[in-house]
Amino acid sequence: MAEQKLGTVRISPQVLATIARLTTLAVPGVASLYHDLGSDVDRLFRGRGGGGGISIEVVDGAVRVDVDIVADKDVNLYELGLEIQTQVARAIKEMVGMPVLAVNVHIADVTIRAPAG
Repeated sequence: MAEQKLGTVRISPQVLATIARLTTLAVPGVASLYHDLGSDVDRLFRGRGGGGGISIEVVDGAVRVDVDIVADKDVNLYELGLEIQTQVARAIKEMVGMPVLAVNVHIADVTIRAPAG
């Protein structure tokens, strides 16, 4: 039996940005997303489909993600970056079914949280 085409499905870059944002924030060692992207020119070019530390670009049906984070202190930054790349790529592939070209992680700062109490 032939499969009937019902129409098209379009995923907004904002949805991809939300997936990347929530996934990144769930990785242990990520203190927050880095929101200060510099000058207005930087914001113009980096702000595609995201903002607030996440930039999404869709190229020929595949996704490129830029993530700007603030890391916790005492975290191996290289391993943290690899974990973010792995988790964000997996989440986008599983939830949306789109291939991921790249997940570029930019560690903009390291935070020192005050002890609780």
